[in-house]
Amino acid sequence: MFELELSYSILLVVCLIAACGFEFVNGFHDTANAVATVIYTNSLKPWVAVIWSGIWNFVGVLFGGISVAMGIVYLLPVESLVDQTMAQSIAMVMALLISAIAWNLITWYLGIPCSSSHTLIASILGVGIAYSLLPGVEAAAVNWGKTKEIGMSLLISPLFGFSMTIILMFLIRSLTKKTKHGDSLFKEPKKNTPPPLWIRSILIATCTGVSFFHGSNDGQKGVGLIMLILIGIVPSYFALSDAVSPESLNGSFVKIEQVLSIMDPAPLSEPDRKKLQDTKEMHARLVSALSTKASVDIIPKSERFAIRKDVMVMNRNLTDLLDKEELRLSDKDKKTLKDELKSVRSITDFAPQWVVLMVSFSLGIGTMIGWKRIVKTIGEKIGKEHLTYAQGASAELIAATTIGLSSGLGLPVSTTHVLSSGIAGSMVANKGIKNLQADTVRNILIAWFLTLPVVLIMSGTLFFLFRLML
Repeated sequence: MFELELSYSILLVVCLIAACGFEFVNGFHDTANAVATVIYTNSLKPWVAVIWSGIWNFVGVLFGGISVAMGIVYLLPVESLVDQTMAQSIAMVMALLISAIAWNLITWYLGIPCSSSHTLIASILGVGIAYSLLPGVEAAAVNWGKTKEIGMSLLISPLFGFSMTIILMFLIRSLTKKTKHGDSLFKEPKKNTPPPLWIRSILIATCTGVSFFHGSNDGQKGVGLIMLILIGIVPSYFALSDAVSPESLNGSFVKIEQVLSIMDPAPLSEPDRKKLQDTKEMHARLVSALSTKASVDIIPKSERFAIRKDVMVMNRNLTDLLDKEELRLSDKDKKTLKDELKSVRSITDFAPQWVVLMVSFSLGIGTMIGWKRIVKTIGEKIGKEHLTYAQGASAELIAATTIGLSSGLGLPVSTTHVLSSGIAGSMVANKGIKNLQADTVRNILIAWFLTLPVVLIMSGTLFFLFRLML
């Protein structure tokens, strides 16, 4: 398979199955957040809710784009990591997969709403940092710029969910105070009795929104994970997209060259001058390699990863140089450069349809299994009172909005933390901070703080271990 030796082919299949396993676990670990409100408000029967949520997770992955997936891929500068042996690539992949799955299962068993996003990102960073500690490694093994961007997204999104849910609860209470249905929104649901149709419709709609956007965000993390595996182990087959005609990028290369030509290196520091000169050389190599090729199939397999490497490093260098005031580029030139770089990246930023489908099925099926532990925590243990209709709808509406906006920006966020913080915000909005169950909040926060260091150390240690074994 892919011209690999039998043993490596088997390991590749095992890694792909493990990646699907991660998404399967992600399904019942994270999607419980989406169904908790409709189950605890009696809007849907549990088996109907999880099937419904599973379907919309599937759809979310299919139509969610790949910007979040590429965010995961860019965490590791794969163009550096692949300059190593096949055994080392497989050690990297196995280490991050096993550590991510193990932590997800541990927290699921304990019923703690822990973030699969934190877990995956921590495992990737652990492998990258461990690789950088190897003798003779000089290239950067972690994209710290992307890491900072994702870290801020993961930090801000729960705070946004908490505060916006409090505001939304206040608005709902103010707007419905004098209506005949106002009081019913803030009462505990009657046991085994569905809410009025209009409330039920709202709750099902918000559950659908969270499920769809969970698929579009968390599901895309699985797509990114599989692309990391494929690029790391069989780069000649998955370095470039065969759906893009290389010669169709000629117009973008011309416009990039025009901007490069007006960049004066004289005011720049010595490292930046070298970066600009290297970038111009990469640009020239790319034009030579791609300008006359009608399809990727024509490009020799041995050259494809080198082309990908030039595209990625050129993009990174020019993105860094755009921030240099010394270059005095106009806003028009900056916009042109950003747009044309995005166009050129269409040949590297991709995921085959079979990868998207594989992740869609794994996440959708996982959603329908094992959800009870997390649902119980969300529905019963965050606050000291039963979840009301207004609380459930508010938390899920804010969660769906937050996750949807993040997906549009290509930023991974934690569905678990956004919705859990939303539920907490709704409880605080009802009766103040005293309405939270301290033990549950403490456990969620402990898991939040422990995930990064524990999984990072676990994945780094496993990388060293597997590297010795392989």
